[in-house]
Amino acid sequence: MRRYYGRPLDDPSNSPFRCDGYLAGAVIRDDRGATIPLSALSPFLRALLVTDGTVTKTLEAYFWEPVTVDTLEQRFETAAEPVPWIGLAAGDACLIRDARLRGVHSGRAFAEALSLIRTELIPPDFRRRLIAREIGIGALIRDSGLESYREVLDVGLEHGGGPRRDPAGAPMGAADSGPSVFRTYRIIIGGRPVILITECFPLALFPVD
Repeated sequence: MRRYYGRPLDDPSNSPFRCDGYLAGAVIRDDRGATIPLSALSPFLRALLVTDGTVTKTLEAYFWEPVTVDTLEQRFETAAEPVPWIGLAAGDACLIRDARLRGVHSGRAFAEALSLIRTELIPPDFRRRLIAREIGIGALIRDSGLESYREVLDVGLEHGGGPRRDPAGAPMGAADSGPSVFRTYRIIIGGRPVILITECFPLALFPVD
């Protein structure tokens, strides 16, 4: 959750793809100041960064195998600071889920996703199934028939094992797996921002042709 503290919604630099899929001369940056031109990424990876559809289905079509969602960790946590992107105030509780999108046949990890969910703002049956980890968030929204849309807020570069972090903000999980490109977006349900997701895509899986 700490990665989102102090990130105002009205900062234009946090919202590169809210309306457009093409940004001439655009770069993505990491916390060390290093940059990568978006034009240097593979076309498919650029498409993943801007899509407002279900990433799991897109990965299945590209890698041509079923993709399953493995829940690596799930817990409730109280926000120490506000998270304006989903209207979370300090002291509010939020469900945090860390999941991996894995190819069923190959076993490859195509992406990792860290989600913050305001469970009090979603319908009871949706909340029950979400907490029970029945299926991935995108598939659950589609299966529940909820009207929603996604809004991309940030893209950037991650070093190491994706977005997994402990409550102090330190990286968690596997050993360094190389750089990843990430995007952060929020899901609007019933006109209110309810879910905030950061997805990391390993650069090594998406080479430039």
